[in-house]
Amino acid sequence: MCVLKRCYCSKMRVIADVLLCHDDELEGRRIAFILYLVPPWEKSDGGTLDLYSTDEHFQPQQIIKSLVPSWNTLVFFEVSPVSFHQVSEVLSKEKCRLSVSGWFHGPSIVRPTRHIEAPLPRSPHIPYDHEILYEWINLVYLDMDSQAQIQEEFEERSEILLKNFLKKEKYQLLCEALESKDIQWSSRGPANKRLYETAEEDSLPDVLKKFLQFLRSEALFLLLSNFTGLKLHFLAPSDEDEDAEEGRAADTARHSSPKQAETEQHADSNPHQPDNIPGAQDSEMQNSSGTPLCAGELRRWTHGHYTLVHDTQATEFALDLLFYCGCEGWDPEYGGFTSYIAKGEDEELLTVNPEENCLALVYRDKETMKFVKYINHRSLAHLKKHPNRTGFWDFSFVYYE
Repeated sequence: MCVLKRCYCSKMRVIADVLLCHDDELEGRRIAFILYLVPPWEKSDGGTLDLYSTDEHFQPQQIIKSLVPSWNTLVFFEVSPVSFHQVSEVLSKEKCRLSVSGWFHGPSIVRPTRHIEAPLPRSPHIPYDHEILYEWINLVYLDMDSQAQIQEEFEERSEILLKNFLKKEKYQLLCEALESKDIQWSSRGPANKRLYETAEEDSLPDVLKKFLQFLRSEALFLLLSNFTGLKLHFLAPSDEDEDAEEGRAADTARHSSPKQAETEQHADSNPHQPDNIPGAQDSEMQNSSGTPLCAGELRRWTHGHYTLVHDTQATEFALDLLFYCGCEGWDPEYGGFTSYIAKGEDEELLTVNPEENCLALVYRDKETMKFVKYINHRSLAHLKKHPNRTGFWDFSFVYYE
C-alpha cells in the first residue's frame, strides 16, 4: 500500500448529464473517493457509477459493475491503469445527483506503455471517371461557376455545408437501404475514446457499396479539389503550380511582345494539348511519392453514442467529409453533432450538426481536434417519430493531400 501524501477535494459536484469513461490518472492521484449526498435514488434515475473491465492492452472493455448512489455513502477505489469508470446519464428531471469527490495523492507509480491502436486503413482513389458524379450528385454542384463560388467560400472559412447534395431519388434509395436488417453492425470502442456502431462493408446492400465507391472515386477526389483548392488529384493545381504560373506570366509580360504573350496564353489554355495538363507528365511520380489518400466508414448513431478527444488522437492536415442520412428533425439538444476545438483549448471553433442530405467539408490543421457530442436520452423523442430506426447514420471520410 502506498504512503498517501495529501488529499484533494473538488468542489461539490452536481451531475445533471453524464460523465464519460475515464481512469482518473493525473498528477499522482492514487485513491479516488465520492461521498454521495443524494435524495432517495433508484437505478431508473440513472447516474450510476459504472466500473469497467479491461483487455490485455489495459483498455476499457465492458461494464462489470454499476453502483447506485445512496445518501451518506462513501465510495473509493484505487486509481490505476485499470480504474476505468463512468457516471451514466442522469435521467431524473426532479432529483439532483449531488456528491463531494476528490483524490488522495501519493508517489507516482510506473504505468504500462500506452497502447497505440491501428488507424483506419488509408487508400488511394479508385478509377471511376466523371460519369459517377452525374449519377449521384445534384447537378448544381457540377456547374463550374458554382464550384468556383464554393471554393472561394471554403478558402475563406475552411469549412462549408452543401445542402441537398445528392439527387433526391438517390438519397431516398440510400435511406431505404440503411434500414436493411441484413447490415451487420459492430460496436466501435474503446469507451474512453469512442462508442458508436460501424457497418461491415461486406454485408451492405449494393446501393450502399456503390455509394462508398463513389466516396473513394477518382472523380470525387478531383471534385473535392475543385471545391476546396486542395491538391487531392494530380490534375488539381497546387500552390506551387499557381506561383509558377504567376511567375511565367510575369516573365512573359517582361520579355515578350504583346502578340507573343497572347499566343502563348492561348496555347496554355488549350484543353487539347496534353503537355499543358497540370501534372500530366509526372503523374506516376505523384502516385509513388505523394498520392492523395482517404479513409472512411459508415457509422450508426443512437442514444449513448459519442467520441472523445484523447491523447493519441491523430492531429494532421486533413479534409473531413461528413454526409448525413436519416436525421430529419434532429435537434442539436439531442447531441450527435461534431465539434472542432483547438488543441489544449475548450472553446469550440466549429459545430457541424446532423442535417438531412447535407455534405459537410471541414479542413483542419495539426492543432485542431474533434469529437462527437454524447447523444442523450432526449433523442428518444426523435425515434418515436421514426419507429423503424434506431438513430441516424453518417458516412465519415477523411482525405489527405
